[in-house]
Amino acid sequence: MTMPVRGLASAHFAHNSCRVGKSLHKHTFAPLGFLSSTIGEEAKRMLGSSVRTLRRLRCCNNSSSLLLLGRDCCRNGTTVSKRKVLPLCCKGESNISIFDIGERQSSIQRWYVVRSKRSLHTETDAYLAIELALDSVVKIFTVTSSPNYFLPWQNKSQRETMGSGFVIPGKKILTNAHVVADHTFVLVRKHGSPTKYRAEVLAVGHECDLAILVVESQEFWEGVNFLELGDIPFLQEAVAVVGYPQGGDNISVTKGVVSRVEPTQYVHGATQLMAIQIDAAINPGNSGGPAIMGNKVAGVAFQNLSGAENIGYIIPVPVIKHFIAGVEESGKYVGFCSMGLSCQPTENVQLRNHFKMQPQMTGVLVSKINPLSDAHRVLKKDDIILEFDGVPIANDGTGSG
Repeated sequence: MTMPVRGLASAHFAHNSCRVGKSLHKHTFAPLGFLSSTIGEEAKRMLGSSVRTLRRLRCCNNSSSLLLLGRDCCRNGTTVSKRKVLPLCCKGESNISIFDIGERQSSIQRWYVVRSKRSLHTETDAYLAIELALDSVVKIFTVTSSPNYFLPWQNKSQRETMGSGFVIPGKKILTNAHVVADHTFVLVRKHGSPTKYRAEVLAVGHECDLAILVVESQEFWEGVNFLELGDIPFLQEAVAVVGYPQGGDNISVTKGVVSRVEPTQYVHGATQLMAIQIDAAINPGNSGGPAIMGNKVAGVAFQNLSGAENIGYIIPVPVIKHFIAGVEESGKYVGFCSMGLSCQPTENVQLRNHFKMQPQMTGVLVSKINPLSDAHRVLKKDDIILEFDGVPIANDGTGSG
């Protein structure tokens, strides 16, 4: 199980030297985005007298840093002092949790409703999406020619695929990467117009299954409205998916509610990122279309679960914003950060006994560290990760309590 970390994060590791007879040595990490280079007296009292070091390290882009509080650990008469700092090389403000918050989700949701001072969107709000989307959602026609991996000097025969997209600020069209993958040329058509306009692919992020198109024709932009990105929806909030699915040529609107928010496998990029599950119908052709909540975009439709009913997935706004921000800053897709770890659950009793885990300890075992990962500075194989950002990790790898 690979556990990527994206955004400003911190971790609590139990360093396991666990060669026979050695015990766990504990280190506490805290996020640095809001802390100064010095620590106040109140914080010192909270942390206790065992604090030995306080160090700060910024990434190359100065976008995030990590604070380490090194503690002395005394086991079996041996005092061990460790001081290490783990930077998270992340760009932008993508702060995407990798945990399923489980039972805490309802309480967090209620807190956020009060804190954000916004009401939950109901099914009646979905009707706003229809008028909003008519002048914003476009149909995309893509002619593709996939490479032939057995005969690299040849291409496979051309074929035409169709998808959806919508206009965002800056005279750009947002869609899915798999809609324009291996494209030869791309055409777009507005609702209510028979004219197709040539579009160019500005950027593609196969990892997050997103792409940005631009249209040079000024005629295309006449009467077109752009859609704004909204928030992450709550459970049971109403959304409307707008697009051009198979079965017809005109625009289509399907309604549903949010069923689940958790990390999900992105089929196109074979990666795991945050996704939102909804029960609105998402069919071939819907890909790239917006899921609208109220009068803003809650996500981009991109896949469904084959063999199941009423299970569709949309890409949430934090992932979309990270992709767009990277393109605007650098002109190309910059990707998502990862600590480059492979971990396994610690539910097995024999495994826990082998690594001398106490009954109250929960976490995951580091089974592999990628060669190019910065985690080599802090972690070793067979270490136990106990927390991320102060959230305890359950033995099955999810966030707990």
